Amino acid sequence: MEMQRKILLFTLILIITGALQVQAQYGAQNSTYKRWFVGSTVFLLGNLSTVNPPNFVQLNVGYRITGKDVITLEPKTWKYAWPNGIHPFLNESYGKPEEKFPGYVREYGISVAYQRFFWKGLYAELNVMPTLQTFANEQGKKLDNGFQIFNTYRAGYHIKLFKDRFFIQPSIAITHRAYHTTLPDGFKQLDDKWSKFVFGEPGFHFGFNF
Repeated sequence: MEMQRKILLFTLILIITGALQVQAQYGAQNSTYKRWFVGSTVFLLGNLSTVNPPNFVQLNVGYRITGKDVITLEPKTWKYAWPNGIHPFLNESYGKPEEKFPGYVREYGISVAYQRFFWKGLYAELNVMPTLQTFANEQGKKLDNGFQIFNTYRAGYHIKLFKDRFFIQPSIAITHRAYHTTLPDGFKQLDDKWSKFVFGEPGFHFGFNF
């Protein structure tokens, strides 16, 4: 939890910083901006945790259709041992032994994200991610397979850095488990206790334009 709180504090500081920026996003009159970018998320730092590290990997590959419309593909994988309905930063139940699954879930997914910029660097995003799930017990033995559709509804701010070679995007999101197959016994009972929505989840993406 301590590592997660540090990441949350870091993200909130950057969101406030982004709100103070006045640099505009790529306007319709500007046709010189770079169309492609690659990047990831600062939550890779969660892998440094000594307690339940997520073994998280994410790569973002994006294309600016126009100066205000962006599409991104985000292949990713991670594992977790607590229900997705528990806010990982603000809910004290996250990390408690009594809420822990009898094992863990490993997921593999590819998000498709659409961003629409409205004013300067302010944007809204719809992110839809189908994932394949593997359920394992405490010893790592596979118990079952599953499938999930995980949506993220995000608002954030795009900040240009180093003459627009790089950028960062602090954000706040609502996550939504729109659909998932039935979880194995022991996992299902814990998961059913929690909402399909999590409100106020921070985000922080970064990238390189080319």
